[in-house]
Amino acid sequence: MAERMAEMEEDIGDVPAGEDDNDSDREDERIFAWMGNDDMEEDEEDEEVEDEQQLDTEASELFELDTPAERSGHIAVVDRNIMYVWGGYKNSQNHGFFDLYLPRNEVWTYNMESGVWTKHVAGGNLHTSMSGSCGVCVDGVLYLFGGHHARGNTNRIYRLPLRAPSLKWEEMRDLKGLPPSCKDKLGCWVQKNRLIFFGGYGYPAQGCPRGTFEFDESSSFVWDSPGRGWNNHIHILDLETSTWSQPITTGYTPSPRAAHACATVGNRGYVFGGRYKNFRLNDLYYIDLDTWEWHEMSVPQQGPVGRSWHSFTPVSPDHIFLFGGFTTEKETLSDAWLYCVSKNEWKPFKHSHTGSPRLWHTACSGPDGEVFVFGGCANNLLSHQRAAHSNELLVFNVQPKSLVRFCMETVLQHRERLSSYWDCLPKHLLHSLKQRMAHVNTLGS
Repeated sequence: MAERMAEMEEDIGDVPAGEDDNDSDREDERIFAWMGNDDMEEDEEDEEVEDEQQLDTEASELFELDTPAERSGHIAVVDRNIMYVWGGYKNSQNHGFFDLYLPRNEVWTYNMESGVWTKHVAGGNLHTSMSGSCGVCVDGVLYLFGGHHARGNTNRIYRLPLRAPSLKWEEMRDLKGLPPSCKDKLGCWVQKNRLIFFGGYGYPAQGCPRGTFEFDESSSFVWDSPGRGWNNHIHILDLETSTWSQPITTGYTPSPRAAHACATVGNRGYVFGGRYKNFRLNDLYYIDLDTWEWHEMSVPQQGPVGRSWHSFTPVSPDHIFLFGGFTTEKETLSDAWLYCVSKNEWKPFKHSHTGSPRLWHTACSGPDGEVFVFGGCANNLLSHQRAAHSNELLVFNVQPKSLVRFCMETVLQHRERLSSYWDCLPKHLLHSLKQRMAHVNTLGS
């Protein structure tokens, strides 16, 4: 298998050469080693592949990790005070520039109170490992749409109830309406029990979708693909009626794009940047999720530069936090910005992680005003050097700490003197203190 993949690497090139390259912000510019059933039908979307014999990409490791493996192109969502991480890919340990998808049945949780990572094995019928999927959490349920796997893109959608006794993936079948096309690196807004997907990179849609699709001329020469491209389609999944639909939009529509970032603030769905053809954009739009009217917002010349593979995270009813990404000049970024919604104003955000550039990471807003950035790549993902995938957790204190948080940290700092009084605390505070205390003891401090 490795020899065959190496021959393919020589044929298509590990990365595009020269300044006229067209990397399309897609992970298959690198060589993916997929250990599966070679006799499986090519059109796996119409086949049940639950029994496929897929080698676990971590199976060769003889020890159990207590933190997740390094990765890029994964998803992360938050439910209550727990962050859930799934999917993505990492470097092969034995085959140079080969990349391996992370196991499909592996879900990692991070407790934002205790700071402890825990590995879970999920059951269910999730059909394959992927990267570039779109993941969101609504009322304690993780929804996973699309992504890129070893044989192309998918438009399957799954749900994972996070508060159940055990984690089990469920494919959402028998949905009414026409679903989005098979794609990855798209964005999502959530409003009124609706999942609203925007953009992405993948195959042309069936029928006559509302919006624009533009072929990537280089895509048909890779992996015998029928051709892929960028789109600016909007698709709504109503979770109450289990129905797909497309709205009729007005206003000035953003160009097709992928590897952009979306944020929901009130009844507005914001989108910043992304990749379109040879450009990584720094434009900002929002769509009114009640009227479906697009609005373009000005970005000052001194504002954030164009980028893809970044994160754009709501941190208050009036602010969105931008971090990292990848520029047209193929620079991996470590800058951060706060966008004020009411003032349409960008401000640079000073932080201590300037030496930790990231692209294709995840970012989740915590309960105490922090943003938790996990994983991603720290160097040029498309270069000939080995990708610097990360499993580091970067914490940004975007909002002032609450008084309760300050008090908890003080109590822990003076725990030897104050621990005898802990039993006087309300039960939820005592539980939180004990969780934080367990983490302190684990660190040996």
